[in-house]
Amino acid sequence: MAEHTCGLIRLQLLVSPTFGASLVAIYTRATFLAAASALLLVACGGSTTDPVTPPPGGTDVATVTVSPGDQSAASLGVTIPLTAVLRNTQDEVVQGQAVAWTRRGTGAVQVNTSGVVTTVANGTDTVVATSGGKSGFAVITVQQVPAAIALTTNNPTLTVLGGSTAVTGAVRDANNRTIVGAAITWSSSNSAALPVSPTGVVTAARPGSAEITATAGALSAKVNLSVQLSSPVGGPLLGAEIPCQGGTAGPFPCQGVNLVSFLPVSGLGAGQGITLNDIWGWTDPVTAKEIVIVGRRDGAAFVDVSDPLRPDFLGFLPITPGANPNVWHDVKVYKDHAFIVADGAGPHGMQVFDLRRLREHAGVPRTFTPNTTYTQINSAHNIAINEATGFAYIVGASGGGTTCGGGLHIVNIQTPATPTFAGCFSDPFTGRAGTGYTHDVQCVNYKGPDAARVGREICFGSNETHLSIADVTSKTAPIAISRATYPQVAYTHQGWLTEDQRYFLINDELDEQQFGGAGTRTLVWDVADLDDPVLVGQYFGPTNATDHNHYIRGTRMYTSNYQYGLRVVNVGNPLAPTQAGFFDTAPNLANVAGFGGSWSNYPYFASGIIVVTSQAEGLFILRMP
Repeated sequence: MAEHTCGLIRLQLLVSPTFGASLVAIYTRATFLAAASALLLVACGGSTTDPVTPPPGGTDVATVTVSPGDQSAASLGVTIPLTAVLRNTQDEVVQGQAVAWTRRGTGAVQVNTSGVVTTVANGTDTVVATSGGKSGFAVITVQQVPAAIALTTNNPTLTVLGGSTAVTGAVRDANNRTIVGAAITWSSSNSAALPVSPTGVVTAARPGSAEITATAGALSAKVNLSVQLSSPVGGPLLGAEIPCQGGTAGPFPCQGVNLVSFLPVSGLGAGQGITLNDIWGWTDPVTAKEIVIVGRRDGAAFVDVSDPLRPDFLGFLPITPGANPNVWHDVKVYKDHAFIVADGAGPHGMQVFDLRRLREHAGVPRTFTPNTTYTQINSAHNIAINEATGFAYIVGASGGGTTCGGGLHIVNIQTPATPTFAGCFSDPFTGRAGTGYTHDVQCVNYKGPDAARVGREICFGSNETHLSIADVTSKTAPIAISRATYPQVAYTHQGWLTEDQRYFLINDELDEQQFGGAGTRTLVWDVADLDDPVLVGQYFGPTNATDHNHYIRGTRMYTSNYQYGLRVVNVGNPLAPTQAGFFDTAPNLANVAGFGGSWSNYPYFASGIIVVTSQAEGLFILRMP
């Protein structure tokens, strides 16, 4: 049928002028020719598209060439379109043949079925195009080139000295892909405050701020970090002594006592909920540096106060593993070693720490372990050391071990690394439980006015209900010399000898709460006759704030007076003490009977500074002009 139609149309076009004329009338010549050709093609089974003419050399593939050939890429995630050109034996292009794309090598790229390559790793791969048994190749080399450094940190503001944060650095290529293994060098613009480790860990060493810089080759990036400390009385006060003028030193009420510097509890490496307690000092015999050991609920902090305007937190000794954080710690020093006990702590023992290790400080606060731990006691309330003999007197022991009734647990520490038990003493006629419990004690080689006792080792114990005096020269056979009590005894807490050893001044921790009265009471004992101590006076302070630890240096008694802060009393005439000055470390408290505020102080540094702990506030460095 098609052949018949095709022949008729040809015949009409050739022999019929009328048929042709009618088409010309409708179309232009060009249109006519095109229409006629289309009509013939359709009628005769043809197509309006020119047919593909096979190349003379045939369609068998002789070669495959990958275009545009070998390539290099400087970033990951880059796409490179490749094309396979197929040719026959006559070097003519062959079209319409299927091409298979594959790769081999290090895994630097991926290639899809259309020949599109994506860079995925550094390395070199060969991309293979295969058709008709023939293959072509293109070598793709991927080597990321650094274009930028991206920095991140989760904690740009550190709030505790000794705390740290990691600054993460990633070297990126131009396509923002990380270059794995790219080396980064770290630096800090203020390494005294915020030193940075080779791995980008930044530690809070002092209050301040710093720009942390990451460098990779010619590239660099920066991030700003800061150390911001706080307390109930504000942030740190450093760098300039604040004189007591007009009754205040900065925000702190005072009289005759200057504020040299202040470091909040967080400046001693303590987090939220941690408070301070006891304090003692050590002067390095080699460097002459003045170091304080500060009790925390969870251990002990070491602070270099040699530059008192800028105290430097050196590190922290945690409580014994298995012990419980607690309110009470006490520390004393002998032969360059700190001896630390804790009360209500469970199996804490007596930690012994070689303070000479602090010479290794390299700017970053450290966490330490003790050199040894004496385990013949568990918990203990306090410790005293007679440096002249090398014996320690642990008091208020409880919870296991050799408690000695809570009296004196005597330890030979002449070789600090190997403390050994030496004996017990308690006076069962003192204390609340009838065991001779001692809350605090001072032990000395006696040189006072009682001639019969000169040269003996004498301990003056504050035993809850009594002053207890004992001769402990023989550690295996100590002797109770005397005991004495006083009116309105509530809790005989702690006391200290005048430097001539004629008087012993005691504080009662609970009498202000139980009995009220005219002010904070200090009891003055004449101990010229150790067999017969006599209460010869009572001194009342200007407020009713509870008194805690006090120490005497020269003619001054330095009293940590809880809510009232540090109180300095002139005891040049112990029978008529007078207040010489004060510094209120907790101005937000009401200076009434109760707790909170200053726990203890240490006034014995050669520099003349007075270091004071205030429980929730922090470490105060003070000076009397």
